Amino acid sequence: MDIMGQYRIEAPREEVWKLINDPEVLRACLPGCQSLEGNPQDGFAATVTTKIGPVKATFKGEVKLADVRPPEGYTISGEGKGGVAGFAKGSADVRLEEDGEATILTYNATAQVGGKLAQLGSRLVDSTARKLADAFFGALAQYAPTQAATTAGQA
Repeated sequence: MDIMGQYRIEAPREEVWKLINDPEVLRACLPGCQSLEGNPQDGFAATVTTKIGPVKATFKGEVKLADVRPPEGYTISGEGKGGVAGFAKGSADVRLEEDGEATILTYNATAQVGGKLAQLGSRLVDSTARKLADAFFGALAQYAPTQAATTAGQA
């Protein structure tokens, strides 16, 4: 499945770049994230609980960054295993473009599921994946102005 989206974030591109590389921010914005440890250079280990239709699962997996182009963007990819529920894997190209004092974040993601999750039907899985992506990027868009204002206030 392919998922695309675009968000206007009311913060300078350099601030948004810092946020999308900060493990605490990523953990706070990722729906169902119980833990996220690591760093952008070596990758992250994550535990995420989510529900897709009638199936609720806790996924444990790894997230890596590639094609890193500060502060323009990167490719983020990951794979998680959810026990009997199956697995989920995917990647997203994330781009940051300046728009005055704001930043336009654009993503183009692909995802794949297997096991019990794949039996739920592509429409349900696609719909849930889109909701999770919108929740993540929407939270990031809301988080950024707060962080940018806090950072500016500390200067």
